[in-house]
Amino acid sequence: MVNMNKDTSRIKRLIIFDVEGVLIPKRRYLLFEAARRIGYWSTLKLIVIGLLYEAWMLPLESALKKIFMLFQGLAVDDLFQLYKQVPLIPSVEEVFKKLKSAGYRTALISSGLPTLFVEHLAARLGADYAFGLQLETIDNRLTGKISGDVIRHDGKALVLKKIIEKEGLSPQDCVVVADDRNNLPMFSLCAVRIGYNPDFLVSAKCDFAVKGALSESLPYLTGETTKVYNPGLSKSDFIREAIHISGVFVPFVSILLNRYLVSLLILLVTLLYIASELVRLRGTNVPVFSTLTWRAAIKPELYEFVTAPILFAIAIMVSLILFPPPINYASIAILALGDGTATLFGKKFGRTTFPFNKGCLLYTSPSPRD
Repeated sequence: MVNMNKDTSRIKRLIIFDVEGVLIPKRRYLLFEAARRIGYWSTLKLIVIGLLYEAWMLPLESALKKIFMLFQGLAVDDLFQLYKQVPLIPSVEEVFKKLKSAGYRTALISSGLPTLFVEHLAARLGADYAFGLQLETIDNRLTGKISGDVIRHDGKALVLKKIIEKEGLSPQDCVVVADDRNNLPMFSLCAVRIGYNPDFLVSAKCDFAVKGALSESLPYLTGETTKVYNPGLSKSDFIREAIHISGVFVPFVSILLNRYLVSLLILLVTLLYIASELVRLRGTNVPVFSTLTWRAAIKPELYEFVTAPILFAIAIMVSLILFPPPINYASIAILALGDGTATLFGKKFGRTTFPFNKGCLLYTSPSPRD
């Protein structure tokens, strides 16, 4: 635990930030950046462990311990240099500058980053508290062993309780900003829960969801509004949903050609897209693919590996291969048209928050009074 600021005379509210996925891109996680140092098979293990955690087949503590064991022998200085190359989410520094000038207290709590690195980030942003996991090292090299409260299932809540007790606050004074389920234990300790590009569980349990720049969360952080903000449709929204809706043509092409051939073509395009994303993150743009990504992705995605098109392609391929016509064609049409048009209409006309997905607004017919 590190208290980065001793002045408590201006406390109005404590705001707690998750780090990975909120302050730094989720898919530019430090250990994925370091994966190139551990070889092909260890990288494959890293990916598998991550997938098992996402599928609820591995608890957080077990997943983290297995992952860090893959980096046994890596120099701490080398890991720190890789950390410094990970960019911040857009407008993070702007948000912390405004919060600090308004007198709010801030805390960074990370389950996946070492305390040393979280402290560095806290000093950069002017945050008051920094918590991360503890690395065991010998001669400045990782032994692969980690420890600390934050890696436990309810560890972040335990850390938050310590801060609340130290500051003499109550849950009514606390706001949390998080993106994934391992932050849920903190929700009961905070009066306001904000999901930033949240997963399904956080989206269902948060009070507000933000999917653009982090600065869009400022009205909720400061209590200036209790209404869901509708950012409206942007140019990138139109492009992204147009690509999504274009999937409706897949059934027609499959009827003219062959569904298995179409699946193979989609697979080849997906592999090309994956390659283009890998080189884009290293600063090289691939014609067509990278252009579409830059124009269609939301701001936070531009700093990480954009996986949405891959998941969309996989859904279409699975439908084509596993299910017979016309069931597969109907399911693809529903996926492409239903999801795409729902987003467009919701952002244009939506006024009611979807209870299990706070980031979406439902289109509702105007009442007679409107």
